[in-house]
Amino acid sequence: MHKLKSLMLLSCALASFSSMATSSTIKFGLEALYPPFESKSATGELQGFDIDVGNAVCAAAKAKCEWSETSFDGLIPALQARKFDAINSAMNATDKRRQAIDFTTVIYRIPTKLIAKTDSGLLPDAASLKGKHIGVLQGSIQETYAQAHWAPQGVDIVSYQDQDQVYLDLTSGRLDGTLVMAPAGQKGFLDRPDGKGYGFVGDSVRDDKILGSGIAFGVRKGDTANKERLDKAIAQIKQDGVVTRLAKKYFGDLDVTAK
Repeated sequence: MHKLKSLMLLSCALASFSSMATSSTIKFGLEALYPPFESKSATGELQGFDIDVGNAVCAAAKAKCEWSETSFDGLIPALQARKFDAINSAMNATDKRRQAIDFTTVIYRIPTKLIAKTDSGLLPDAASLKGKHIGVLQGSIQETYAQAHWAPQGVDIVSYQDQDQVYLDLTSGRLDGTLVMAPAGQKGFLDRPDGKGYGFVGDSVRDDKILGSGIAFGVRKGDTANKERLDKAIAQIKQDGVVTRLAKKYFGDLDVTAK
């Protein structure tokens, strides 16, 4: 009986230790080159909407946040290789990505728009962009959308690993436009001096199958415990109004509500 009791106590201790190990830290993967979602300050510190959301989620989950950086198109392979616990990098939950990974509940939704010279007369459709050169971030849903809807109609879609390089080529005349998530385009380009003379042209593009249901954390297939922990924390910060307050801070009056 004494031996059985000792084994039971040991089992409980191990279970407690395991629970502590899984809940003490949440390691997020991201690409810190996409303001206002995620970028680095002049002193090298991570900053942005997704960083603040991640820290709020960690606080709600009573965990410590850790961050791991990689290129955007390398995030899913790195997640699958267990280099971090979840992707937190303005990644939309799409049908294609769901084939490789799972997602938490949607945290927020952001429109996708075309940036071009304000006097270009361009619109975000294949007829208007035929023969034009449009830059997109490699591995993004904007790339997938442009390849599906515009490339077959004679639009040259040019993919880049770094969105800042897209803007450089846009201002140098090598590109005619770029398809981006609206706040990233506003903060990362249009609000800067080199964005003068450029603006969003036309309406937001729509394709729920490609562009997804909204932005969520990506998690490994079958990682149910981690997903449940994150979902619970996301629900808590939504209920507390944290996401709404942060959206106001970073996006102004843009409605990013995800019910």
